[in-house]
Amino acid sequence: MIRYSANITIMIRAARKASKYIVRDFLELEQLQVSVKGQNDFVTNVDIKVQEIIHSELNKARTDYGFIMEEGQSEKLDAENIWIIDPIDGTLNFMHGLPYFAISIGLRIKQKMAAGIVYNPILNELYWAEEGSGAFLNDKRLRVSGRKNLENSVIALGIPFLGRGNHKKHLKMQSNVMNKVAGLRRFGAASLDLCQVASGRVDGFWEEGLSIWDIAAGTIIVKEAGGIISGIDKNENPLDTGNIIAGNPNVVFALQKVLAS
Repeated sequence: MIRYSANITIMIRAARKASKYIVRDFLELEQLQVSVKGQNDFVTNVDIKVQEIIHSELNKARTDYGFIMEEGQSEKLDAENIWIIDPIDGTLNFMHGLPYFAISIGLRIKQKMAAGIVYNPILNELYWAEEGSGAFLNDKRLRVSGRKNLENSVIALGIPFLGRGNHKKHLKMQSNVMNKVAGLRRFGAASLDLCQVASGRVDGFWEEGLSIWDIAAGTIIVKEAGGIISGIDKNENPLDTGNIIAGNPNVVFALQKVLAS
C-alpha cells in the first residue's frame, strides 16, 4: 500500500474534488460555456470552476503558500512554497470530447520543483511524484524507457496552432526529427505527454512556447521516473522559457542535436 506524504495527499484530494465537475460536464458538452482568451485560445466555465475549487482546497490546507494559476489570480509570489496549477490542460481536447486532458498541480519549493500530480479524471489515471520518492501511475512505479537510439523511438511533440508559434521553424524541426525516429505522436496536453514519457509509453517529448503551469508537475514526474528535462537549447531552463525536451539521457541529447540542426 502506497503511503502519500501530506502535500501529495492535499493535492490529490483537491484534484479529485474538482474533477467531479469535469466528468459531469464532459458528459454534457452541449451545455459547455466557452470564452475566447486570445486567437484560438479558449477557456470554459469548467476551467474556472475547477481552478476555484483547487485554489480553495489548497489554500485551506496551506495558508502561507503562493499560487501561479493559468486562469489568473496568481498570488503570494514571494512565498517560499508555491502551487502551480493548470485546471484543465488540454482544454481543446475537453471541448471536443477527446478524453486526453488533465488537472495539473505542481509544488515549487525554494525555486525547485518538489512534487506534482497530473490527473486524467476520465481514465482515472493519477500520475504523481515527489522529490526522492519516485514517480507513480496510481500505485504502480514508473520508469522511462531505456531505448538508446532515435530510430527505435516514438517521440511525442506539441505543434503550434493558429496564432501561436513560428510554424515555418517548427515544420523544419519536425521534418528533421521525422527522418530520425520510428514515429511521432501529437496528443494535445503537455502535462500528460510528460507522463507518457515517465511511463515509458513514449520515449521522448519536445515542444516550444509552453507556460509553466503546462509542465511544472510533469517535470518532477519525469525526473523521478529516471528521465531528464532539458531546454531545446541546453543552456535554457524550460520552466522559464517554455521550450522543453524530456526523455532518458540518450534520447534527450540526441533530440537536442537534431533540433539544433
